[in-house]
Amino acid sequence: MPIHIVKELYGKQTEVLIQKYADRTLILVTQMGKVGSLIQASVPTATPFPSKPLFESSDPVLPEPPVAIALTPLMGTALDERSRTMTEIYVSQIATLFWCFNPGIRSPVVVGLALKREHQSEEEDETSEEDHLLFREMMKMIGEAIAQSTEA
Repeated sequence: MPIHIVKELYGKQTEVLIQKYADRTLILVTQMGKVGSLIQASVPTATPFPSKPLFESSDPVLPEPPVAIALTPLMGTALDERSRTMTEIYVSQIATLFWCFNPGIRSPVVVGLALKREHQSEEEDETSEEDHLLFREMMKMIGEAIAQSTEA
């Protein structure tokens, strides 16, 4: 059974949908009501992961994505280099969270990502404090959805 969570994060309605299949898991994260770019994350079966993170604190410690993670774009493309980098960071962290909550599973995770982008000047390559806070809140929300999917 799919898991669907909707929350408002920093004024943006954010949806997470998780659907498990026999050979992979689909995790959609959208602020735009559409699938967005689809990227598959995979790791070798012997890749170790820490235990699931605890989200009780206001600043949870997220598990570090493994060096061996492979990201394969399936559909969609980033508009620029910064968008591509941010997408890879989000997808790597989302897949890592899934594998931490599901220690016996190393099947690929397909992530659909459609996030609203704030308008930035071309010189603005740095991430803002709001970007960091949004990332953490989004990972907390996704972690809650993944935790629910392991119970279902």
